[in-house]
Amino acid sequence: MRWALVKVCLAVTVMVVVAFAVPLGLVVKEMARDRAFSNAERQAAAVAPALSITTDREQLERVVASADSDGRMAVHLPGAGGGAPVDIGRHRSAAADIATVRRLGRASTTQVPGGSALLQPVALNSGAIAVVEVYVPEAEVSNGVGTAWAVLAGVGAALIVGSVAVADRLGVRMVRPARRLAEGAHELGEGRLGARVPEEGPPELRRAAVAFNSMADQVVQLLANERELAADLSHRLRTPLTVLRLNTASLGDGPAAEQTRAAVAQLEREVDTIIRTAREAKPRTAAAGPGAGAGAGCDAAEVVRERMGFWSALAEDEGRTWRLAGVERPVRIPVARADLAAALDALLGNVFRHTAEGTAFAVDVHTAEDAVIVLVSDAGPGIPDPAAAMLRGRGSGNDGSTGLGLDIVRRLAESTGGDVRIGSSVLGGTEIRLWLQLDGRRPVRGTGHRGTVRGRRRTTAR
Repeated sequence: MRWALVKVCLAVTVMVVVAFAVPLGLVVKEMARDRAFSNAERQAAAVAPALSITTDREQLERVVASADSDGRMAVHLPGAGGGAPVDIGRHRSAAADIATVRRLGRASTTQVPGGSALLQPVALNSGAIAVVEVYVPEAEVSNGVGTAWAVLAGVGAALIVGSVAVADRLGVRMVRPARRLAEGAHELGEGRLGARVPEEGPPELRRAAVAFNSMADQVVQLLANERELAADLSHRLRTPLTVLRLNTASLGDGPAAEQTRAAVAQLEREVDTIIRTAREAKPRTAAAGPGAGAGAGCDAAEVVRERMGFWSALAEDEGRTWRLAGVERPVRIPVARADLAAALDALLGNVFRHTAEGTAFAVDVHTAEDAVIVLVSDAGPGIPDPAAAMLRGRGSGNDGSTGLGLDIVRRLAESTGGDVRIGSSVLGGTEIRLWLQLDGRRPVRGTGHRGTVRGRRRTTAR
């Protein structure tokens, strides 16, 4: 905007300067020419009284010498009694031009070497016509024109520079508030909720700044309300969790009892984490992403093995066969261990919740050069509308589903630059592919992962 204003002002000022300076320069040139020929006419008029009195050559020579100190004047007398014409002084004009002025009786100018000549007719006492010639050099015709044009050019350049400077200052005054408003919006979008902009500048930008600050205040208030609501809802879970923890103490010993107690303890830790996070003064509004550092990463193979160890007990109780592959070697990914475990629990929980008992399922981990893919597939009836399922995952849950499971998986994938896709599995049911990018770049659509994924030896457990 700033440079646009400067360019517009520059163009307008240049047009104005040209529109006024060019005609004014031509007028100055014409005035210099008129001044030079006016002086020549005055010199010619100085000898006219003498010509009207006498035609004596000697007397006229003295008159011409006194009136012309530069040798620019000449007098052309007609011949007496049909004799030859008499010329006094140095003449430069052609005889034909002199004869034409004598015949017409009217002053005229003609071009001569080095300038111009003024031919002025004068009536003698005998009735004949004499011609007074005054030479006007070219330097006298253009005297002062160059200086005047230089002054005009300087004034025009000063006007252009001044207008550009004024336009630049006005542009800065307009652009600075707009730039601050854009920077504030960028900071707010990055999660810096304390971003505000000064309410200054033109009236329109001041109103925009007022609206932006009001919006930012409302966002902060809404987030504070959401944090309090999340903390309150999470706190309400403490009472039933306490009852569950007390009841698990009476289950006695055994693998099922230990797993139940471990699950209740983990649930209590998750609830405590939610409450602490919700009540933080500065809420986390941006995903950690792959750049969170190695400290935030985990071994995907280890997490998958651990969660499958938990779900395998329930699978055995329900008569489900399951398969695990690709977890023999460490697979480092840039996400937190708890986040990956929550995503796996959400996917496996959907298998147990939405398929009948005895339905087989499988978890496969594949690695590529820039990504890790976790496939969770089952032999259930499948998902007839994957797009609707993803919409539920984005918060539009219905038909008894809150959609939080797929939302957890989606946010985990997008935090690394990856994605989630739903398709058909080789088992005949649903396959959910969790794509985790290792370098933070999204995969190219349509390329898939089959050409770059290194296969893993499969192991089967029941």
